[in-house]
Amino acid sequence: MYKNILQNIENVAVWPVISFVIFFLFFVLLLWWVITADKKYVDEMGQLPLNDDATPNLTDTNSHLL
Repeated sequence: MYKNILQNIENVAVWPVISFVIFFLFFVLLLWWVITADKKYVDEMGQLPLNDDATPNLTDTNSHLL
């Protein structure tokens, strides 16, 4: 009974393709962000948990993130 549920849905083969495309685009965009990210910003965010300051010392280019 349960084996035939997906076979009865029209165009069921398109959903795995859509899922793969979304998955692939997410990781391509994430890779692009990692490669093009400002290294100074990444270093500041990496040191943030180690700082004793309550507020981060962000540069003017990243002040929109506050």
